[in-house]
Amino acid sequence: MKAIILSAGYGKRLQPLTKDCPKSLLKINNKTLLSNSIKFLSLYGIKEIIINVHYLAGQIIDYIDKNNFNLVIKIIKEEKEILNTGGSILNAIDFFSNEPFLVINPDTVWNSDYIKELKIMEKEFISKKQKCSMLVVNKEKSFDKDLKGDFNLENNLINKKNKNNLKYIYTGLQIIRPEVFSNLTDKVFSINKIWDKLISQNELNAIESNINFFHVSTLDIYNDLLKKF
Repeated sequence: MKAIILSAGYGKRLQPLTKDCPKSLLKINNKTLLSNSIKFLSLYGIKEIIINVHYLAGQIIDYIDKNNFNLVIKIIKEEKEILNTGGSILNAIDFFSNEPFLVINPDTVWNSDYIKELKIMEKEFISKKQKCSMLVVNKEKSFDKDLKGDFNLENNLINKKNKNNLKYIYTGLQIIRPEVFSNLTDKVFSINKIWDKLISQNELNAIESNINFFHVSTLDIYNDLLKKF
């Protein structure tokens, strides 16, 4: 399986740090968020990775060029405009050769404990021929207590039925099939467009994580994480 790391964003909630440094190159425990994500994917057995870039793209490109990760890493630069999460994946879709692939956000502090959960998610994805499966976590496990829930979860299916009491947060890790991006004409769009369609068809699957969730969401949270790690 191949993977894409989404690294094009502006990281506005991390300003002023992100005025001169892309969010994925911020460090926790002396490791960049990007290198931590690459290491996690490598531990899982991923051999080929796409990294999409836009904001301060040159810094990320230089960083990859100067470090030996022992993986095939391809950079896709979004030149004219940022394509948002869904558009970025669609822009890289040919790289995955019609095979399911991983999508990962580097702003979660990934560690080897997630390997077991990802294996469970992949096994379910393949055996049940799912279109998309994501790793979610109960918001009670979030280090950032201000993060609101994104979804609810029933019988491993995602829904948004009780919008005033959404209990689960998307961790930033999903497996998805290229076919769900078929017949899309938009170039710039959020992955939520794909998710909402799958939810309406009762086809957005998820596995619940039991790991405490550390996510670089705001400047205050980032500073708190620096003290913790």
